[in-house]
Amino acid sequence: MQLFISCDMEGTAGVCSWSQCDPENRHEYPVFRRLMTLEVAAAVEGALGGGASQILINDSHWSMHNLLLDELPPRPEIRVISGAPKPWSMMQGLSDASDAAFFTGYHAKAGDAATLAHTFSDDVHCVTVNDVACSEALLNAALAGSYGVPVLMITGDRAIVDETLRHLPWAVGVSVKDPIGFSSVNSLPPSAARDAIRKGAREAMGRVGNARPFTFQPPLELRIETAAVEHADFIELLPGFTRIAGRAVRATAGDYPSLFASFLAATRIAAAANRPS
Repeated sequence: MQLFISCDMEGTAGVCSWSQCDPENRHEYPVFRRLMTLEVAAAVEGALGGGASQILINDSHWSMHNLLLDELPPRPEIRVISGAPKPWSMMQGLSDASDAAFFTGYHAKAGDAATLAHTFSDDVHCVTVNDVACSEALLNAALAGSYGVPVLMITGDRAIVDETLRHLPWAVGVSVKDPIGFSSVNSLPPSAARDAIRKGAREAMGRVGNARPFTFQPPLELRIETAAVEHADFIELLPGFTRIAGRAVRATAGDYPSLFASFLAATRIAAAANRPS
């Protein structure tokens, strides 16, 4: 059983501010980097106990080299992808050779009244696929689904766990904290969060027979509402995108990987609007 894990940081137990997630913060980030790593390790331990034979972990937060590798189980069947940029971002390494996927440390989507809510970039106000408002979890789950890979578990704040399970009811959700506001949470202690994740991962592996890939049915339409007009100005320059409002663009595709690639390209070029030429 080959398992793919995409691990983010904002959904880690106790995380409530950008400073805790920012690699340039030399005081808080090292603490929460370790807590992120230990939650991933708990997911790995539970998955191995539930029958996983190979595990590929994609470090998916910020600079994408956050995991403390020597804090992961010392097992030869584990591999880790680190660093950025990666062509497929949070889903680098996933393929049709994977049998299932886990998402750990995930967070609510842009526009939600939840802690550190965003969707890939602060430049994105809202993104929809076929009129469905999408989080990072849903966008990534659909890419997994396009390869026939079901998502078996998601961990993070209650907002993203509950929303994801509405679309993926076969998955195990492990909520490690409740959002209070954008920068406040009511959280489990880290050790209790890891126990819950370990248990959830083992349970999730037992659901693989009843799980199914999440997909959007073609024709596929992507809409992005940006945070500012200048972000849409930049995205409009990309082939395949059409400006539909001051802060909104639209693209279509015949298959989901192409649509997902368009979204990643759009968010990356929008970021350029924040930098002088």
